[in-house]
Amino acid sequence: MSDYNAPLADMRFVLGEIAGLKEIADLPGYEEATPDLAEAILTEAGRLAKDVLAPLNRTGDQEGCTLENGAVRMPKGFPEAYRLFVEGGWGSLPFDPEHGGQGLPWTLSIAVQEMWSAANLSFSLAPLLTQGAVESLQVHGTAEQKTAYLPNMISGRWSGTMNLTEPQAGSDVGALKTRAVKQDDHYLITGQKIFITWGDHDCAENIVHMVLARTPDAPAGTRGISLFIVPKFLPKEDGTLGARNDLRCVSLEHKLGIHASPTAVMAYGDSGGAIGYLLGEENQGMACMFTMMNNARISVGVQGLAIAERAYQQARDFARERIQSRAIDSKDAGGVAIIQHPDVRRTLMTMKASVEAMRALAYLAAATLDKAKRAPEAGERAAAQARIDLLTPLVKSWLTDCGCEIASLGVQVHGGMGFIEESGAAQHYRDARILPIYEGTNGIQAMDLVCRKLPLGNGDVMQGYLAELDATVADVAASNAPDFGQMAERLAQSVDALRRSSEWMAQAVVRRPEAALAGATDYLRVFGLTAGAVYLARGALYVQRQSGDDGIVMPGKRYVALARYFAEHLSVETAGLATSVMSGGDAVLMLSPGQLSA
Repeated sequence: MSDYNAPLADMRFVLGEIAGLKEIADLPGYEEATPDLAEAILTEAGRLAKDVLAPLNRTGDQEGCTLENGAVRMPKGFPEAYRLFVEGGWGSLPFDPEHGGQGLPWTLSIAVQEMWSAANLSFSLAPLLTQGAVESLQVHGTAEQKTAYLPNMISGRWSGTMNLTEPQAGSDVGALKTRAVKQDDHYLITGQKIFITWGDHDCAENIVHMVLARTPDAPAGTRGISLFIVPKFLPKEDGTLGARNDLRCVSLEHKLGIHASPTAVMAYGDSGGAIGYLLGEENQGMACMFTMMNNARISVGVQGLAIAERAYQQARDFARERIQSRAIDSKDAGGVAIIQHPDVRRTLMTMKASVEAMRALAYLAAATLDKAKRAPEAGERAAAQARIDLLTPLVKSWLTDCGCEIASLGVQVHGGMGFIEESGAAQHYRDARILPIYEGTNGIQAMDLVCRKLPLGNGDVMQGYLAELDATVADVAASNAPDFGQMAERLAQSVDALRRSSEWMAQAVVRRPEAALAGATDYLRVFGLTAGAVYLARGALYVQRQSGDDGIVMPGKRYVALARYFAEHLSVETAGLATSVMSGGDAVLMLSPGQLSA
C-alpha cells in the first residue's frame, strides 16, 4: 500500500477560490481563521495523517478489533494514535469555545476531516460519530447536560455514538423496540442495538451513547421515539467517572471492510436497566437525532471523497512504476510505465477529475453550513440553511457512490495485482462499500431529495440554485478560452438536463409518486454530475483569469484540464440519465414484486 500524502495544494485551491474561505473567515465568530492559522492547521493535519494514521491503515485492517471478556481491544497503535489526536485538539476545531472548542469554520474542519478519512477510514469514524453527538447536545441539551458532557466530548477524552438500528428495524426506525421507563430524574433503558460504530473500544476514557428508545405510553411509529444520553460510565457531579452503566458490547460484526472500526452489537439493561437521560423532549427523538445525522451525512460524503483520493494516489503511484508493453507511438519494443498508455491515462483522469469535483462540492457545502450558522442577517442564515438542506443528500450520496466507483477503478489500474490484498487497492474498495449504506442508504437519500428537498420554498430554492449554475455557464461561454474546448456547450447541456428532470420530478412526485421514486437515484446522479462539472468550471475560470503570479498556490492548467475532461467525458451522461428519469419509471415498475421473486 502506498503512502498517503494530503494533496495540500489542491485543497488550498478549493478552499480559497471555490469555497471562499476568506469570506467565511469574515463571518462573526470566525475571525480567528486567518490565512496563517488555516495554513498551519492544514500542514500539521497532513503531517499527523501521513506519519501517524496512514501507517495504521493496513495493519489495522489485518489485525482487526477483538472482544475479550466483555471489552473491545483496538488494533495495535490505535490507542496511542487516538491519544495524539486528542492532545492535538483535532476534534475540537469547529465547536464553541465556551465548552473547549476552537470556534473555527466547518469549511476548514471538513478539509481536515478529509485527511483523517483518507489516511485511515476506520480511525476517522470515532471523531465523526463524536462530532455528531456533540452537535445534537449543543442544539438540544440542557445547560446541565452541556456542562457535564460537552467539554470532555469536544476534547475527545470521551467519544460518542449513535444508536438507531435494531435487528428487526433497519432503515425503518419507527419499528424499534428499545424501551425507556422514567425513574426519578432519569430513565431505565432496556433493549439491543446493532451496527453501532465504535460502540466500545479502549481509546477514550468514556463512551457517550445517543440511544433512540420508546417510553411506555408513546405513540406508534417515529412519532413516539425519544433520544437518551446513555454513558458507559456515569459521570459524578465533580466531572470524574463513577460506576459502570448497565450496558455492554455483546459481539462485534465481521465486516467486508473497515476492520479496525469496532461495529458493535450493544445490549442495554441486562441487569435491570441502563441509566439514560432524556435529550430534548419525549417523543421528539427523531428531531434530535436528525441534528446528529445531518451533520454525519456531510462527513460521510467527505469520507467518499477521501477514499477516492486515497485510491487515486495508490493507482497513480502504481501506474508510474508498473512497466508493461511498449508505448503505442514507439517502435522500441521495451516496456514503459503503464501511465504512458492512453487508456490508463483516461482512467486516472476519470479518477482525478471526479475527486476534484467531489472536493469542490463538499467544501462548498461546508461553507454554506458556516453561513447558515454565522451569517449576520437572519435572511442570509435562512437562505443558507435551505441551500444546505438541498445539498445534504447530494453530498452524502453522490460522493459516496463516486467513492466506490473510483476505488473500483483503482483496482482496475492495478490489474491482477489490484485483486491481491498485498497491493492495498482492494482494502480501499472494501472500505468504501459501506459508505453508500450507512447514515441513510443512498436510495433513501434520493427519495429525500425529490420528496422533501426539491419542493423547498415551493421550488424556489432549486430555481435559485439553477440560476447560479446558469451564471457560471455564461461566464465560461463568455471567456472564449481555447483550453476550455467544448466545456461551455457541455455544461449548458448538463444544466438543461438537470432543469428538465427537476421540473418533471416536481410534478411526478405529486401525480405519479411511484414513477418519481423509480427515477430518484438517476435524478440524484444528474444533479451530482452537473454540480460537479460547474464547480470545476468555476475553478478553471479562476485559473484562466489570472494574468500572473499573485502569490496563490494553485494547480493551474492542470485544473483546467480536469474541468474540461469532466465536462466533455463525464457530465455528458446527464442527458441520457435525464431521459431515464423522465421516461424510465414504467420499465422499472413493469414487473411486480411477485414476478421479480419468481
